[in-house]
Amino acid sequence: MSKFDNNQIIPRYSFIAAIITIIGVAVIVKALFIMTVKHDYWMEVAKQSKFDSVEVKPNRGNILSDNGELMASSLPEYKMTFDFKAGGEKKDSLWREKVDSICMGMHEIFPEKSVEEFKAYFEEGHAKMSQSWPIWPQRVDYNTFQRVKALPVFRLSRYRGGFYYEENSARRRPFGNLAYRTIGDMYGAKDSARFGLELSFDSLLRGKSGINHKRKVQDKFLSFVDVPPTDGYDIMTTINVQMQDIAEKAVAEELEFINGDVGVAIVMEVATGDVKAIVNLEKCGDGEYRERRNHAVADLLEPGSVFKTASVMVALDDGVVDTSKIVHTGNGQVRMYDSQMNDHNRASGGYGSISLSRALQVSSNIGISSVIDEKYHQHPEKFVEGLYRVGIAEDLGIPITGATPPRIRAPKYDSKGHWLNWYSTTLPWMSIGYETQVPPISTLAFYNAIANGGKMMKPRFVKKVLFEGQVVKEFEPVVLKQQICKPTTLAKIHDMLCKVVTQGTGKKAKSESFAVAGKTGTAQISKGLGGYKSGVMHYLVSFVGYFPADAPRYSCIVCLQKAGLPASGGTMSGLVFHNISEGIMAHNLNMDINHARDTISDSRPAVMRGNLESASIVLKHLGYTTHNKWADAHISLPFWGKIGYEGNKQFTLNQMPQEDHGTVPDVVGMGARDAVYIMESRGVRTIVKGRGKVKEQSLHAGAKVSEGNTCVLTLQHL
Repeated sequence: MSKFDNNQIIPRYSFIAAIITIIGVAVIVKALFIMTVKHDYWMEVAKQSKFDSVEVKPNRGNILSDNGELMASSLPEYKMTFDFKAGGEKKDSLWREKVDSICMGMHEIFPEKSVEEFKAYFEEGHAKMSQSWPIWPQRVDYNTFQRVKALPVFRLSRYRGGFYYEENSARRRPFGNLAYRTIGDMYGAKDSARFGLELSFDSLLRGKSGINHKRKVQDKFLSFVDVPPTDGYDIMTTINVQMQDIAEKAVAEELEFINGDVGVAIVMEVATGDVKAIVNLEKCGDGEYRERRNHAVADLLEPGSVFKTASVMVALDDGVVDTSKIVHTGNGQVRMYDSQMNDHNRASGGYGSISLSRALQVSSNIGISSVIDEKYHQHPEKFVEGLYRVGIAEDLGIPITGATPPRIRAPKYDSKGHWLNWYSTTLPWMSIGYETQVPPISTLAFYNAIANGGKMMKPRFVKKVLFEGQVVKEFEPVVLKQQICKPTTLAKIHDMLCKVVTQGTGKKAKSESFAVAGKTGTAQISKGLGGYKSGVMHYLVSFVGYFPADAPRYSCIVCLQKAGLPASGGTMSGLVFHNISEGIMAHNLNMDINHARDTISDSRPAVMRGNLESASIVLKHLGYTTHNKWADAHISLPFWGKIGYEGNKQFTLNQMPQEDHGTVPDVVGMGARDAVYIMESRGVRTIVKGRGKVKEQSLHAGAKVSEGNTCVLTLQHL
């Protein structure tokens, strides 16, 4: 007999099976209910724990100078907030204990706000128990972020301490606004390029976004990479930081002196067409000069007398005239059809009878226009064809948004051979730079071709594309025209441009160290519908040329716009050209120091006041010994003072008296770098004017520093 009683066991199994069946049916019914009735609700819940196809932005590529210096780069910036509810009562008691230390630390990091102001600000957030209280209103860089994050409470994890941050990528230019309109800028929040090379090469710089998805695991979101992002390419420009700095300072100084409206300067390497510097300064409403528009490539203005070289080149190349041709300019005033043509020296009696070569040297309007009108009046299209042939009307294909090719009129005829868009005065005035519109860079490209033996180069702004330091693509120099004119014509033009500087209107551009060739220009600016006489007369004064003239390395154009007289291309723009060319050539000189020794004069280096640690390092590197004149060996760095002399090879380091950090420091005698550092470390905004060492400061030393203080430092040459 079986020891199990089936009559008792089977009903029990049947009961359990029934329960399991009911539960299974219930699960299936519930699943069907969730899949149908509750489908939308649970899909929303799922979205909160899983994120698919999350875009991961790549790092934007860098923009580099011609020798690899950073001109624009993407750097992280951080927006910091604080959650007063995080961490519960334990964190709250710790906050009350450490709030004073936190406020003192914040004041050291952000000295523009006092400890008391920080404490009142944080107490306001604590009273509201805000969960997203801004720790600082603006984004901060990585170093500042790390200093804030190291403060008490903030250093705890976000769930225990409540310190939250949002990382953003910000475009930064290490050299400030140097070549701002050419390098370009970004819309910060939109991560899109605005203008300049940033916009023109956006597809290369941007890179490709990646794709991530996130899943919530144990109350934390974990990221899983589906497609990794590809960082953007770097582009190496042709801009030289030192030349750009020289050009900007030279233009800014002259604009301030003449109270000008716009200043443009471009420096180009003759052999390659590389744009080494490009300046576009414009006077703003507050009286300061900034780059707001790329005038160098976008301004379509009548170029004035710098155009005369192209006119003379066409006539010489066509063989209709020679440089020895005598031109009668009279007393500087002549009637040309129904208008009057004037020379700039008409008040002193004009130039009388002069050669065509001399007419270009002294920029005689009458001399140039009368020759061109005499030779081309019956067939002006021949003259216009010549202008296109010599390259002054060439479309350069500038890779910068807003760049515009020259606009040069050509005569049109009706069925009877009568002019439709042409007048008797059109040709004479066109020959001296009116009735045409040529951007400064096109004028420079033409003169650069003269310097380059007749070969016209396309202006080059970008040399290479790089990825992780390796060259991906190289932009070789491009020749637009192998020869703009006959070699004999070119030689005559070169000789005349040299004499413009030595004997003509361009003497201000002359250098005692090297030969310069170029041409001056002064033109009235038409103001739209108002024409040339809409109130105060406006002028465009220019100088364009190349140096050294006997072996050209660089070409340069300077264009200044101003209202009212005096206005002179030779005097104003020629002086800027002189300063730029002298600065560039001095920077490029590689001379043996042994050839420059003077046994009579003091050969010891001149040392300015400032950072004694830096001065000591340089002096020791040069072979000099230094002795400090203070006893405290534990003095904090950096330390400031002046240098004294003990002998030909010995210097003393004399520390400045310790000053109250709440007062304006005495920086007279310091270099710009040290002066700006010590001023701004005390919360004083600093503006630097001039070069050399500080001659005077607008805020008196010892005055109390107030919020919003600005100190102007005037520098003079050593």
